[in-house]
Amino acid sequence: MKHIFKHKTRSKSIDSFIKKYKIPREFLSVNRKSISLGLYVGIFIAFIPMPFQMLAVLALTPFLKFNIPIAIAMVWLSNPLTMPVIYYIEYITGNFFLSADGISDIKLTLDWFENHIDEIILPLYLGALFYSVMISTTVYYFINYSWINEVVREKKLKASNIKWIKSLSEDKKFRTWIASVREKRKLNRKKTNTKWIKLVLQRRKFKKWIKEVKKKRELKKMDK
Repeated sequence: MKHIFKHKTRSKSIDSFIKKYKIPREFLSVNRKSISLGLYVGIFIAFIPMPFQMLAVLALTPFLKFNIPIAIAMVWLSNPLTMPVIYYIEYITGNFFLSADGISDIKLTLDWFENHIDEIILPLYLGALFYSVMISTTVYYFINYSWINEVVREKKLKASNIKWIKSLSEDKKFRTWIASVREKRKLNRKKTNTKWIKLVLQRRKFKKWIKEVKKKRELKKMDK
């Protein structure tokens, strides 16, 4: 779980938002508490019908320390395409809790919800609060649980690897195999060294022969 968030790249819009509002580095850290709280804040605000949701995320920074890019990304769960469906489900859920019938002919458009906000405000926000708390809390505890489990698993794996290496080092057969491998490497090095020395000597002999040939040619020219 932690590797997913550590290697996750931010979008250009989020980067520009961070630069615009000069967000400190402590709100960009990637750790269990920062990521889980960022998801909690982002999802909680995403399900509440309100304008300027991204600014609402920033408004919580004096009170909570969380990963702002993650929170802003979660806020975009509610967008012009998903808002009518989310608001409809929240409104129906709110009416269920209030044991009210509500409006029957609902249109899944933002204009309809804006025009009827006075009539639907109580059940809409009651349902919104229910889903905000339920989903954000579930995600928060799920991320914490999976993150801790992954860390424990990694520690156990490291411990088992260390035990395995120790057992190998104590094994006589493994020691003899390592010794044989080292001897083979030494022999290969010696062979390569001898080959290299032979090549160098051959090159020197060749150079000497070339020099002798040149000298003979020069002597012949002088005689002529």
